Amino acid sequence: MVKEPAKLLILYASQTGNALDAAERIGREAERRGCAASVRSIDDFDASSLPHEDNVIFVVSTTGQGDTPDSMKSFWKYLLQRNIAKNWLEGVHYAVFGLGDSGYQKYNFVAKKLDRRISDLGATAVVERGLGDDQHPSGYEGALDPWMSSLWNMLYQINPKFFPNGPDFVISDTKLINQPKFQITYHEIDEVDLQSSSAPGLDHVLMQTGRARSMSPGKVSHIKNIPDCFLKMIKNQPLCRAGCGKDVRHFEFEFVSSIIEYRVGDVLEVLPGQDPAAVDAFLQCCNLNPESLITVHPIGMESRHCDAEGNDYKVPIKLKTFVELTMDIASASPRRYFFEVMSYFATAEHEKERLQYFASPEGRDDLYQYNQKERRTVLEVLEDFPSVQMPFEWLVQLVPPLKTRAFSISSSPSAHPNQVHLTVNVVSWTTPFKRKRAGLCSTWLAGLDPQDGAYIPAWFGKGSLPPPPLSIPLVLVGPGTGCAPFRGFVEERAIQDVSGSAAPIMFFFGCRNQENDFLYKDFWLSHAENGGPLSVARGGGLYVAFSRDQPQKVYVQHKMREQSQRVWNLLVEGASIYVSGSSTKMPSDVMSALEEIISKEAGVSRETAVLQLRRLEKDGRYHVEAWS
Repeated sequence: MVKEPAKLLILYASQTGNALDAAERIGREAERRGCAASVRSIDDFDASSLPHEDNVIFVVSTTGQGDTPDSMKSFWKYLLQRNIAKNWLEGVHYAVFGLGDSGYQKYNFVAKKLDRRISDLGATAVVERGLGDDQHPSGYEGALDPWMSSLWNMLYQINPKFFPNGPDFVISDTKLINQPKFQITYHEIDEVDLQSSSAPGLDHVLMQTGRARSMSPGKVSHIKNIPDCFLKMIKNQPLCRAGCGKDVRHFEFEFVSSIIEYRVGDVLEVLPGQDPAAVDAFLQCCNLNPESLITVHPIGMESRHCDAEGNDYKVPIKLKTFVELTMDIASASPRRYFFEVMSYFATAEHEKERLQYFASPEGRDDLYQYNQKERRTVLEVLEDFPSVQMPFEWLVQLVPPLKTRAFSISSSPSAHPNQVHLTVNVVSWTTPFKRKRAGLCSTWLAGLDPQDGAYIPAWFGKGSLPPPPLSIPLVLVGPGTGCAPFRGFVEERAIQDVSGSAAPIMFFFGCRNQENDFLYKDFWLSHAENGGPLSVARGGGLYVAFSRDQPQKVYVQHKMREQSQRVWNLLVEGASIYVSGSSTKMPSDVMSALEEIISKEAGVSRETAVLQLRRLEKDGRYHVEAWS
């Protein structure tokens, strides 16, 4: 096979879109220096053809507790095959850039293990792996900029043909902004088949959602365009005492379209609605006609009528509907490239200068403070730079996609047929400049009135907490909304436990105050009595840490240490451990407490206890679901 010289293949594995942004940026910077680059999602690449590539850049994110992004799972499985020769990738040059968060225990774990594996298979690293950190004052870009600089220099040393004019030469500004990647076609009313608009309510919403999202540039590959089902809210119940400073809600939904079979431990992904006033303000700000009928497709794909799921690209949709269902205009912050493209369309000189500064390496930290730290939205940024009139093609490409939000399901389908329940913290915070911000999806859900009967697009997915068999004892640790999946676990076991043969459950819950935020208090207490799954009589128990009800802070790990022997007894009986909740310190504090418990009760060294916990992980008896 003839190898093309001096071309870069950039493969990315993204869960939320950051790795895609970083990969596209590397691709743009390479092309600005005269090097051809191809950017592809790793699940769109045949792993068996890797040895035929000369130069590959991997951009991979780490999710949860060191997990591989969904799009990378089959690629990684292929690389781990035992029959692959040691020198399989000999002659391939590669580089790895990882995106992670040093607040997590397994920081950039995926990038580190990919780097090791590619190297073990005989490939040559061009440059030391780069590790982007969300905790850095400039986010992952703090590490990406210097890493790219080293990458260009090392590639030039390997083969000067990469950069015909040297690694520091950049194509002049006038040629910098290429054509946008997407084309908008506007349709006259009489061109359009209006059958769809006369369809019944639910079918019409389903069609519109699938059509808009199939045309969206920001599709995340593991989520289908068409929702699995639509839900209707039937209960919106606050779980915290009014005025306590926290707002956690219990939501109950009914299936209004097809019923999806789910299991305890699964997750529900919800597409949030956007504030109509914000959508109208965006359309006005950008001089867009909300009633225009449009189709959106990648340039060069005009002849292709359907996407992989068979969704029709050719059937037009109202521009306003497309914005509502696909473009996050009032929640997510735009990327650095957004400011760069804006600078080309700014007509006021002072605005152009400020945007150019923001897009430059010197302005990186100031942009991070203005944009990400303050969580400036697309709408706010456009309102701050009123002279900018970006064409809709560019807005479609650069406005962050409206993403689904994933929540742990907090019900058992056996206990609530035709229903699914969620336990949601209604997110709000204050920025460094004292601006009030609110989570898009949680605030939207909290504002829904069950009487309105709104259709909610939803997708079901496997969580990282597999449903436990009835015969296995459980040690559950779930402070705050981390208790959500365990409500489903307990409901399920209570229903299955007709003959009293189910194994016991120890549950460690944590909150601030007994009076303010003891979520589902009556539920847990009822199952801890009369021989229920959480009862001490059965070998289980409910242990609650109220962190602020006494002078010293008490957390779940303190309660676990107090019950050291009982925890150990259940582990000896073959118990599985499930940990769910905030990713900050809790998972590592819980792991540390378990190490202590094993060391103390088994009479072994701390090192041996660590190895025993690792064995539990390997055997599928230790599961963590954590979020930031």
